Amino acid sequence: MPIKILMPALSPTMTEGKLSKWVKKEGEKIRSGDIIAEIETDKATMEYEATEDGILGKILIIDGTENVAVNTLIGVMLEEGEAADAIDAFIANSGGSKTASSDPKAEASVLAVPAAAGVSVSTPAPVSNSGSKIFITPLAKRIAQQNSLDISSIKGSGPNGRIIKNDVEIALKGGGAKTGSSPAAAAASLGGYAAGSFEDKQNSGMRKTIAKRLLESKNTIPHYYLTIDCNMETILKARASLNDASKDKYKLSVNDFIIKAVAMAMMDIPEANASWLGDTTRFYKTADVAVAVATPTGLFTPIVWEAEKKGLIQISNEMKDLAARAKDGKLKPSEYQGGGFSISNLGMMGVKDFCAIINPPHAGILAIGTTEKRAVVVKDAVVIANMMSVTISADHRVMDGAIAAKFLSAFKGYIENPISLIL
Repeated sequence: MPIKILMPALSPTMTEGKLSKWVKKEGEKIRSGDIIAEIETDKATMEYEATEDGILGKILIIDGTENVAVNTLIGVMLEEGEAADAIDAFIANSGGSKTASSDPKAEASVLAVPAAAGVSVSTPAPVSNSGSKIFITPLAKRIAQQNSLDISSIKGSGPNGRIIKNDVEIALKGGGAKTGSSPAAAAASLGGYAAGSFEDKQNSGMRKTIAKRLLESKNTIPHYYLTIDCNMETILKARASLNDASKDKYKLSVNDFIIKAVAMAMMDIPEANASWLGDTTRFYKTADVAVAVATPTGLFTPIVWEAEKKGLIQISNEMKDLAARAKDGKLKPSEYQGGGFSISNLGMMGVKDFCAIINPPHAGILAIGTTEKRAVVVKDAVVIANMMSVTISADHRVMDGAIAAKFLSAFKGYIENPISLIL
């Protein structure tokens, strides 16, 4: 009997994803454990492994299709020796589309993204103002709808004048007319810019998720901010000494010390290592530190789990690995979901100080500024010292100002006395 290939749920919060690429082709043999496709979630591109042996009999959702709901039938696999003519009847009985193309350029009209898990649906063809039907592929139609683009104003370049994805993208770049708008209104919607003088780029699922989470954070979490200055003279000397002694076996960064200092402060002030859950507040028993990493597709927050138990070298090695795989989109959900506290370091970009947005469900995030020489008073004398400003953004539902102040004080103590991080 044919085997269903369903859109997998690759994270607890995933409801839909993008089928980035089929690794296997129709008719190709598959063994359990083989990678058959690449799925793009809101945070990463992940590999989809086969769990059974067989042959890829039919691809139902083509490469590059976005917003595919979890549990949607995306393909069918045949068992060894099973006839290919069993596929159509199996798909029909499963509620799926009977035909499909593995050629992305074809954009066959039957490849509508299902409205519900496991069910492919097709909608009536749109009608132009003149009453004639507008033929458009489902993918092109979806992109047009997402951008409120009037498809009656688009000239199709596909077979028999069918509007395809490329036609919609050209219309978007040219500032095409919006749904229900007149030519004058369409021109006004450009904000005074001439058509062709700008480019609108489609937001990725990851970018949309980031926007949604940050908006939710600012709208639902009562942020407040406290800043403290740390003298970095001792830690810079300790870092240089340790790196010199390593003989190139490792290279510690200031950020490695910061991660460890945050972890130790979390253990010292457990009220800052918590999450607001509504009726309850969850207090964590380990210091799981999430570190913001900028990637070409958006921000990741890979986690150094139980950082309080790890030495600086182990933290350094883990962060290098996590950051590299974050930039390549190769992190597993378990490596960036969860944690109890966040760090965002823009110091290497010359930023003196800033206020970061809390990353739910964390109750705090520490914004790290650059280390710079400043005039400071030491024992009634003005001296030049390397200083660093850090700002905590705290969730007032979890920790009051005094708790956040104690956390900053503990962090400052570890940073200015780094030997305590090594012992």
